[in-house]
Amino acid sequence: MENTIKKYIKENQERMYETLKELCQIPAPSHFEHKRARYCKNWLDNVGAEGVYIDEALNVVFPLNCEDSSEITVFVAHTDTVFPDMESMLYLDDGERIHCPGVADDTASVTVLLMMARFFLEQKIVPEKGILFVCNSCEEGLGNLKGTRQIFREYAGRIKTFISLDSNLDVVADRCVGSHRYEVEVMTEGGHSYGKFGNCNAIAELSKIVAEIYKIEVPRKADSKTTYNVGAISGGTSVNTIAQNASMLCEYRSDDKDCMEVMQAEFERVFKAAEGDKVQVKVNKVGDRPCSNINDSKVEALKAQVIPVIEGVIGKKVKYESSSTDCNIPLSLGVSALCIGVNIHEGVHTREEWVDKASLIPGLEIGIKVGLLFS
Repeated sequence: MENTIKKYIKENQERMYETLKELCQIPAPSHFEHKRARYCKNWLDNVGAEGVYIDEALNVVFPLNCEDSSEITVFVAHTDTVFPDMESMLYLDDGERIHCPGVADDTASVTVLLMMARFFLEQKIVPEKGILFVCNSCEEGLGNLKGTRQIFREYAGRIKTFISLDSNLDVVADRCVGSHRYEVEVMTEGGHSYGKFGNCNAIAELSKIVAEIYKIEVPRKADSKTTYNVGAISGGTSVNTIAQNASMLCEYRSDDKDCMEVMQAEFERVFKAAEGDKVQVKVNKVGDRPCSNINDSKVEALKAQVIPVIEGVIGKKVKYESSSTDCNIPLSLGVSALCIGVNIHEGVHTREEWVDKASLIPGLEIGIKVGLLFS
């Protein structure tokens, strides 16, 4: 099989690069992955995949021998990008690196996933317990993992293993980072900046909340990390108006459930303390990514299968990290999951994002070989 894999990659290298280029030029903000979803479905249909469908969450799902299985393995790569652009973004292939916003996170992985599925079809591999190849939606930001949540609703109780392609080639995320995200709106009476000077200003009141958040001491616990952030602020009317409304988006994160509970109590304390007779505070939770709820031995058993394959291809030890990915959902449900990488990249979530072009070759080899473990 080793020679077959090498031959397939060599023969399809240019096709892989062309597919990546075409995908990169299709905008796909979270909740707006329609065009990429259609592209991925058509791509799979054209290489002979049967039963491919787009579900209500805009996941592209290719079930391979899953009909009667209750031990399905799922491979996912997310089609959405963090960027809001609805027009094609600049794509540059300089021969060594491929530059484009979203190319690494996670468009290159989607490309590898498609090429993995084609390999299985070309080689007529029928996985005994079934594999779902999923180009999933809404992994980024306020997408809130909608795509993966849908997969676990549709295949409830039937998924045994979950592998996400969404990391660097030598990095494996074996722990998930939970997060709670809030939209906080402050409302006051406002007024004319001169005539009503002294009235409560929503921007000033919101600023007090931000200042209090940044006074919070995060819980310290061995082998865990907890953070918080205020990511966006808006409000006000004009330079000569006392603001009646101001809002922000904020979050806290941790890879430990107990620390998440501490942060929830702290944020709720800050929000409540900001309320007053002339100050209203409206809090809306807009994102909820769960922490892990699984026996570590199950994840270790999965690592024992997958890690030797990765290290055998890249020729060095992988590094482990905690991360917030599609794996949050399976790990919170007690399903073994890992997030692995299929390329080398830098600049994720910036417009200077790039992928090392040659790294897609060992990346595809990893994807195919890990896929074969479950076939």
